[in-house]
Amino acid sequence: MSSTVELTKENFDQLVSENEFVLIDFWASWCGPCRQFAPVYEKAAEENPDLVFGKVDTEAQPELAAAFGISSIPTLMIVRDQVAVYAQPGALPAPALEDLIGQARKLDMDEVRKSIAAQEGQTQQ
Repeated sequence: MSSTVELTKENFDQLVSENEFVLIDFWASWCGPCRQFAPVYEKAAEENPDLVFGKVDTEAQPELAAAFGISSIPTLMIVRDQVAVYAQPGALPAPALEDLIGQARKLDMDEVRKSIAAQEGQTQQ
C-alpha cells in the first residue's frame, strides 16, 4: 500500500483545501532523477503519517503542472494552509528532505501570511 496519494485535477483542490500540510512531488515516469527521488519520498511519507504526500504525474496531469508553472522535474512543493511555502526543482537526498519537512512544520503560518500580504501590498502601489 503506497503512502502517497496520486493527485489529479479532479481531487487536487479538495485535498489541498482539506489538509493543512501537503507535500507534492511533480514527476514523470521517463525522468531518471524522478525515479531516484521516488523511494526517498515514499520513505518520508511512511515516516510522517500525519502529513499528506501527493504525487502529480506531469504527463497525465499537464494542466496541474502548467497551473503551477512547473518547468523542470522533479519539483517538490509544500503547501501549508493552502499557501505554497516551498517549491524547488531537484531530487533531494533523504536528510535534506527530512530537514525541509522539519522546517516546514515549524513555520508560523500567521507570519507567512503577513509577509505575503506585505509583498502583495507593495506590488499594488
